[in-house]
Parts: sequence; structure tokens; C-alpha cells
Amino acid sequence: MFYASGRVSSISLSGLWRQPDFVRLWTGHTISRFGSEISQLAIPLTAALVLDASAFQMGLLGTFEFAPFLLLSLFAGVWVDRLRRKPILIVADIGRAVLLGSIPLAAVLGVLAMPQLYLVAALSGALTLVFGVAYTACMPGLVSSSRLMEANARLELSRSAAHAGGPGLAGALVQAFSATAAILADAISFAVSAVCVWWIRMPEPAPRPTHGRPMWPDIVEGLQVVIRDPILRATTLASMTWNLFSGGLLDAIYVLYLSRELHLAPGQVATLFVTSGLAGVVGALVWPRLARRLGIGPSLIVADTLSVLGTLYIPFVSGAPEHVVLLLGGVSLTIGFASRWSSSAAGRCARRLARRN
Repeated sequence: MFYASGRVSSISLSGLWRQPDFVRLWTGHTISRFGSEISQLAIPLTAALVLDASAFQMGLLGTFEFAPFLLLSLFAGVWVDRLRRKPILIVADIGRAVLLGSIPLAAVLGVLAMPQLYLVAALSGALTLVFGVAYTACMPGLVSSSRLMEANARLELSRSAAHAGGPGLAGALVQAFSATAAILADAISFAVSAVCVWWIRMPEPAPRPTHGRPMWPDIVEGLQVVIRDPILRATTLASMTWNLFSGGLLDAIYVLYLSRELHLAPGQVATLFVTSGLAGVVGALVWPRLARRLGIGPSLIVADTLSVLGTLYIPFVSGAPEHVVLLLGGVSLTIGFASRWSSSAAGRCARRLARRN
């Protein structure tokens, strides 16, 4: 995705309303982003509350969800570059709608089991990866170069709003109905996104010819670029490590810990995720000023250190649910702020390297 700069607030967004194809893409993507944030919480809650999953099973669920991003990223980039993007976006949306819709259907039929959640997590993760690559690649064809920053601002606004509000919506749906009903809402959001992408009318240019060239040389070339550049290599390894152990493992186990060990209700669990999301929005707004004072490298170190310290505090929290929510709310604020600060600094670092190369 394109990332907004620190001066987004000074940019008028009105011009993009005159580019309907971008509005359709952006609208569908915004709806699906909210749906994805709902499932990010609802699927672990389904495993913990409906299937009584163990800690090992919850960690395995997170691993299956993260594995496509670790194993297929280079392959997906080369593959998408050789095909038209619009069909890829539609197929990815429909595929995720079908996969996620199978969970509430299986629950109604009484056949839902952990292997199905593993399969859905892995396949929907792969489709999300492909969608993200294709979405980024198609943006220059929908938006003029003079409007890319405006488009960038809207994408970042959608991402931040979904990250802040999606878990709260998930908690409300789970509390009022069930975790599987919340997943159904995500499936519907992907169907809406597919319709919005299908509605785009701007002709897509043909992909560049490959003349029968296999994909592996391009994949190896991209991998060599990462390995040879010390800054890119370090930031990539750091990001992979954090995403594996935080996004892939900790998040799934965290939901189990909150619901089973600390006895928090789904709405209280959602409150903590909403707090983290709101702190992330603040982190995105204030990080440019902090980065100018500290520099990008020190910013990454400070932000990641705050995230680690906040995470280490979690096992020491105990007491009544209301007391736990209050204490972990402070932890969520710290981690959400620091994580968004870190990702913003890493994005700025990557863009500088791209301009340099």
C-alpha cells in the first residue's frame, strides 16, 4: 500500500471524487478492511469460545494465517506483475467471501472444527497477500501521479479507521449474536468489495510481456536486492520476526488468555483492541515530529522497545475483569502507539531506499 506522509492534513481530498473508478475501489476496500478487522478478532474467539481450542491450537491458527506472507510474498509480487490486476482483485475478494462464509455455515450444520479454521486462515491469508500486491499495482492506472498523495491519504484513513473501529464492531456482534455471525459480516464485506472492483470501468493496460521468461529469476533477483542491502536486510528480518511472534502467535494466544484465563467478555476483549487501534491512529499522526527529532533508526529502536516492554507486562496483570481491562488498556495504548510509530518509520525507511536505488 501507499503510505501517507506527515503532511496529509494539508492536502485537499476533494479532487479524487471526480475519479469514480478510484472511489469504487476505495469504497470496496474500506468496507472489506472493516470486515477483516472483525474477523481478526472473531476467528480467534470462535476457536476459543466455540471450539474450546488449546493454546497450541491457537498458536497454530495464528501461524497458518501469517505463513503466506512469510512464504509467498516474493512469488506473489512477480506473479501479479505478469497478469491483469482487476480479475485478481475480484477472485481474491470472492475467494475470501466463500472461505469465511464456510465458517458460519459449518457452525450451523454442527461440523465446524479446527482444521477448517486452519485451512481458512491459510488460504484467506494467501488471497489477502495477493489482493494487497494487486491493489498497489493497479493504483497508478486509476489515479494520476498528481493525485497519488491524495489517494494515499484516503487509504491510510481507511486503514486507521478500520483498525480502530473494527474490533469494537466485532465485539458488539459477538456479544449480541455470536463469533460466527461476526465472521459472516466479514464474508459479506468481501462480496461487496468484489462488486465495487467489478464496477470499475477504466480499461486496464496489458501486463508487460515476459517472452516466456520463468518467474524464478525475477524472484531470486528480488531476494538478492534484500540480502545485499544492509538496511533493507535488517528491517526485513526485524519485521518478519515481529510479525511472526506478535501478529502470528501472540495475537491468537492473547485472545485465548483474555477470554479463558482472565475471564473477559467478548465486549471487554474488543475494548482492548479498539484502544490499541485508537493509539495507533495517534501514533501515525505524531510520529513524523518524533522521527525528525530522533531520526528514523532511533525511532525504530525506541518504538520496538516500547512494544516489547508493553508485551512483557501482560502476564503480570491479574484481578477482577474491570481492573484487568483498565491495566491492559494502558498496555494496549502503549503497544498500539509504538507499533504504528514503528511501522510508519519502517515505511519511510523503505521509501528512502527505493528512491536511492
